[in-house]
Amino acid sequence: MREVVDGVFELRLGYVNVHAVVTDDGVVLVDTGLPGRSPLIERGLVKIGRSLGEVTAILVTHRHPDHIGSLAELRKRTGARVIAHAAEAPWITGHVPPAEPVGRLAKLMSRAIGTVVPTKIDQLITADGSEPLPGFTALHTPGHTRGHVSFLLDRAGGVLFAGDAAGSRRGRVSGPPHPVTADPARAGESLARLADLEFEHAVFGHGRAVSGMAVEAFRKAVA
Repeated sequence: MREVVDGVFELRLGYVNVHAVVTDDGVVLVDTGLPGRSPLIERGLVKIGRSLGEVTAILVTHRHPDHIGSLAELRKRTGARVIAHAAEAPWITGHVPPAEPVGRLAKLMSRAIGTVVPTKIDQLITADGSEPLPGFTALHTPGHTRGHVSFLLDRAGGVLFAGDAAGSRRGRVSGPPHPVTADPARAGESLARLADLEFEHAVFGHGRAVSGMAVEAFRKAVA
């Protein structure tokens, strides 16, 4: 776990990041990585003097398996409330089964990722700009998926949890890769919307955090 800003930690699990936020009420996780990653998340929490038992809520940015892979297990182990956008709910709960991979490469990737176990959602996000937890604003940022949500935390000048609405590489910000994005045009609109906000820090599902007027990196990406 690496502390990005006071009480906000980033855990790199291969190519995807999981984030933990220490609050007055416990620990909030943002996404859960691939299947089978709960032991690694538990170890990361122990390193910062926390435990799985302190996790009270899990915010989900979107339904892709590298972000909800360990959601069911963590919900079971922690008793935390799962919070996700209503448009993502059918896939998270298993009402809509995952699409069968097509092609050799897709099948190999699917086997490498593993099986995502469906789970219950305790709180649905239905309104853009709502406050699912104290201090967190839910920003509907569709494009990568229809119900993708980014979260803005009111702390240290603003911390944006971009999920896959944006990614970073060497301090440069860009939108999500087109091949795994449902609607690239809407994804571009969502990136532009984030660039209109004000925040000092940004963390991503993929790529390193950007600190110090992070929103400027978003503005460069859409200029």
